[in-house]
Order: sequence, then structure tokens, then C-alpha cells
Amino acid sequence: MQSIFGVYFDIYQTITANKFLFLYKRTIFTFTFLLIINLKENSGVKMKKLLKTSLALFCVALIVSACGTGQTGQLVGVDNRPSWKGINPFGMVYIPSGTLHIGPSDQDVANTMVQRQKSISISGFYMDDTEITNNEYRQFVYWVKDSISHTLLDNYYETDSGEELIDWEMEIDPTDETLDELFYQGDEKFAGKKELNVSKLEYEFQWYDWQAAAHQKDANRTAHIKKDKVLVYPDTLVWIRDFAYSYNEPMARNYFWHPAYDDYPVVGVDWKMAAAFSYWRTKLWNSYEGNGVNSEDFRLPTEHEWEYAARGGHDLAPYPWGGYYVRNAKGCLLANFKPGRGNYPEDGGLYTVKADAYFPNDYGLYNMAGNVAEWTNTAFHENAYSFLHDLNPDLRYDAKDDDAEAQKRKVIRGGSWKDIAYFMQTGTRHWEFQDTTKSYVGFRCALTFLGRSINDF
Repeated sequence: MQSIFGVYFDIYQTITANKFLFLYKRTIFTFTFLLIINLKENSGVKMKKLLKTSLALFCVALIVSACGTGQTGQLVGVDNRPSWKGINPFGMVYIPSGTLHIGPSDQDVANTMVQRQKSISISGFYMDDTEITNNEYRQFVYWVKDSISHTLLDNYYETDSGEELIDWEMEIDPTDETLDELFYQGDEKFAGKKELNVSKLEYEFQWYDWQAAAHQKDANRTAHIKKDKVLVYPDTLVWIRDFAYSYNEPMARNYFWHPAYDDYPVVGVDWKMAAAFSYWRTKLWNSYEGNGVNSEDFRLPTEHEWEYAARGGHDLAPYPWGGYYVRNAKGCLLANFKPGRGNYPEDGGLYTVKADAYFPNDYGLYNMAGNVAEWTNTAFHENAYSFLHDLNPDLRYDAKDDDAEAQKRKVIRGGSWKDIAYFMQTGTRHWEFQDTTKSYVGFRCALTFLGRSINDF
């Protein structure tokens, strides 16, 4: 029989030549098997000495292989790579990769001319199961307010590299006179109340222009890093401005801040504010979960990611619930919209309703039809379907403030509480200007899935 020491030497060579986990397991199994054989063939003091010597040699082999440089002449890949088992952020659902046919989902002859049917494929991604609610968006607003307060109070600490960062552990004293500039003063006060001046809540966000980077190879990298500033507080006056000769002042005063509406979708947010929220959400996630492995950002979904998710796995379905009608078999309305000629409360909500009202679609997404229309990342162009690619189609254009109005159009989807049923159909396209705030437009975020399928993890 082969000497046990010769076998151990072979095991050592196997370990040092290959660092894959399954070979470690195979080595340990082989070692255990050989010990059992030798236990049967040896006994007494001789066996004890053999066992001690064997264990010592095996430990030395493991230590040497672990401490080696890994340069063994074999192509085994790079050692110590981070593991990846996927992520699933709270409040998001996984949408698997798939294909769908885009275009009008009903007999819409006029739109068929500029919105031709087309088969496309979409990569897997995560999407918020509800629209972003008032309370979720309020977390963003409060973060901006607190960061400004810390800045005014000079609450900083210095890192080892000399960088100054906000010290979030420091408490904010709301009575400190240094913070007075955040509130209305003098003649701007109403009835003597201490009210926050929302025009002070400004946030700077960034994005990288990947299209420009791909086509302008000789340009400096700084030319592709874009920055912008936005006021983050929702425009609450949309409830008055959107409806002439209509009494909606109570909604303007209460909708965003009152706890009665915490779980309702945030409105009065333009496209840039939604993009800024997504940027902040990414930084928030990375500050707590940041291990350098998740390289994707929270963002607005593309138009066709949104449509694919809205269908819930039912290709050509005109509505997210898969049916052809807005009522179920019992005659109950299935979404929050404008039934008939204006019977707003018939569906259960006069204005918006809670973000998780009604049944979700088969992907687990709520209110993909009605409640509030939703911003997408996609620029609106009437005949975009005639030239878009069939793999993850998208049309991006970062319009500047001085661009023509037509270039500032962004696609919105889903219809809203004040729209008729046509706008709730999964294939219906509509748009708003990116710098426009409305009482019927909100948003939800998406996050690209990394890998083939969530079932692989």
C-alpha cells in the first residue's frame, strides 16, 4: 500500500495548485478516508504517533498553501474575490428577464401609426412594489434639512486622510439661533408661526454621461460628470394650480406633511427631483451596505422596463391585472382613476389612495395603473418605436434649461386618479415636461439586477 506520507504530499500539491473550494472539500474527505484505513491497520502507540505526525503534516500543508502567492503556473483566476449572492432592497421586487410586444394594447388606429408594435427583450431588474410614498420621500427631505443644519452648526469631523465629513452623531439643537435662517423671518412669518423656509432645502446630485463617454473617447473624464441642484421639497401648490375654479386648498396644506397621508404616493415632484432622490437613495444604501460589490445605482425605470413590469408577465395584456376590463366579475373597479364622466369616488378614492391599495399584479407591483402617473428615465419622441433597439430599448436626452421645450419631454406611464381608463392601459404612452410638477405624477425606483437570474443564488 502506498505510504500515507506520499499520499499527503500529493494532497499538498493539489491544494497549492488549485484554490477552489470544492478541492479543499475533496482534500479533507481524502485525508479522513486515509486515516480510517490506517486506524484499521495500525494500533497502539505506533498508531498514536502516526496520527499526530499526519495531522501535523496536513496542517502545515494547509498553512503553506494559504500563505502562498498563488503563482503556480496554473490559470486559476484571482484569489480572494468578494462573494456575490445578489441583493434585494427592502420594498423592492425582482422582475426577471424576458420579452414583450410593445405598442398600442387596444384598437388605437391613430397611435398605431407612430407607436408601431415591436418585440423587445428586457434584462432583469428590481422595482419598488409601490410608488414612493410621502413618508419615504420625507426621509430624503429631512436628510437634506439635517445636513444643512449640521453645516450651519459646523458639525464636522476630520478623517485620517484630512477630509471633513458631517458628524451625524452630533445632536441638532432646534433652538440654536444659528438655524434661524432656515425659517421664515420678519414679514414672511404668517400668524407668528415658526415655519420652515422650503426654498433653503437645496440638494446637489450627480450623474455620469455614459453615452458621451462611449462616443467621445478623447475627452477629459470631468466632461462626462454632470452636476445639478434642485429644491427637494414637493410643490404642494400643484393641488391648487392644476384645477381652476376648484377648492383643493386643504390638500395643498396637508397632503405632504400630515400623517393621514404618510402612505400615499408623493406628488408635486418633477423629473429632476425624482432623479435627485434616486441619487441620494444610492448614497444612503452604500453608506450602510457599501462593500464595493453592488456597482449599480437606484434610478428611474426606463419606459419599457416600466411597461414590462406593469404587464406582470402577461404579454399583450391591456391592464396590469391581465384582463380586458376595469371591473372584476362582481362589478368592482380594479384601480383608482376617473370612472364614467367624473364619478371620482366610485373606485374608493376621491384623490389618490394609499400606495398599496387594490391588488398587485403578478409581479407583486401595486398601482401600476391609476393612482398617480409615474416618471420614467426615457425622453419622449412620438416615433421612437421605429428606431429603438430591440434589446433594452431606451431613448435618453439630458435636456438643459435653455433647450427647446419639446426636448424637455419625459415619458410618464400608468395614468392617474384624474385620468380616464385609456391612460391606465399598459401600452399607452404620455409625457410631461421634466421641469413640471403635477398633483397626479409621482414615481418609483428601479435597480438593475446583476447576474443571469435570481434563481442562481
